[in-house]
Order: sequence, then C-alpha cells, then structure tokens
Amino acid sequence: MKNLTFLSLLFLLLLSCTGQEIPNKEYQLKTAVLAAPEHQRAEAKVLGFDQNGNLITLREGTNDFVCIADDPNKEGFSVAAYHKNLEPFMTRGRKLKAEGLDFKQIFDKREEEVKAGTLSMPDKATLYVTTGEPNEETGEIDNLYTRYVIYIPYATEESTGMPLSPPAPGAPWIMDPGTHRAHIMINPPKK
Repeated sequence: MKNLTFLSLLFLLLLSCTGQEIPNKEYQLKTAVLAAPEHQRAEAKVLGFDQNGNLITLREGTNDFVCIADDPNKEGFSVAAYHKNLEPFMTRGRKLKAEGLDFKQIFDKREEEVKAGTLSMPDKATLYVTTGEPNEETGEIDNLYTRYVIYIPYATEESTGMPLSPPAPGAPWIMDPGTHRAHIMINPPKK
C-alpha cells in the first residue's frame, strides 16, 4: 500500500512538471478576443488549445477576424487577432513550424511560395498582438498592451515614405521592406 501511495504521488508530481495546464475553453475564448478591436470580438473566429496542447477551433466566426488564444507552452501572455485574409499565410507558418523549420526557413519558404503564387498573401491586412499579465486572483489580464502590424507585401521605404526604424516612441515604421512580409509596425508607448 505504501508503494502504491508513493507511486501515485510520484505520478502526480511528474504530471505537474511536464508542462503547463491548458486553460479551459471559456477562459481561452474570453482572453483570445482581447487582441481584436472591441466591436469585432463577439463574432470573431477563435483558435485555442485542446488538453493535449494542439491548436483547434474553439469557435467559428461570422465576421472577418481570427483570434488566437495564449499558447500555454510559451512564456508570458500573448494573444493575437488578424483579418481572415491572412489565414492562409498564418496557417502555412504554423505548419512549417510544426515541421521543424526555424524562423528564417519559414520566412524563406513563404517568400518563395508567395512569389510563385502558391501561397495567398493579401495586399493589405492587419495583425493585432496583445500582451499582458494574468491576474491569478481575478482571472483578468492586467496591463494590456497592443501593438499593430499592417502587412503591405513588397512595400519599401521609398514606396511608403515610412522609415526603417521608429523615428520617435510609438511612431510607425516599416519592417521587412521589399519582401512578402513587409509591414508597418506601430508600438504605442506603454502607459
């Protein structure tokens, strides 16, 4: 009997050390939409994680937004929302990452596929990324901060007038100019 109790305790300890607990569906739905504009949240599609850590659809949407819940396997709290036209690009990135490709390999592969016309990339679309600090007592997310990524494939400093680095705190700038992933970054000053 002592051996059984010891083994049970050891199993529970190992289980608690093997990874983060996946939040329930309601919490994931509630927090994932924090990245979307407020008027888009109720009807947005929401992707989240099942109990095995696999990305799944938690809710089908009826508008133009896709929200992604915080990944429990990553440090910190971060959720995202983007226009549905970015879904092929985002899905392809997740698939390539699952195949073991690193950031540069994923970038290069998607660049190749967009140029070949085998991967759809909209001529403009917005991604919102929201971070914050989970409050264990209230279940809310404190200190929310959203940055904005406006994709404009193949845009350059010359074609947009945007500088290649922020000229002032919170000012927009262009990142990855001249590539499929060219985008305007807007990082508002933190409060």
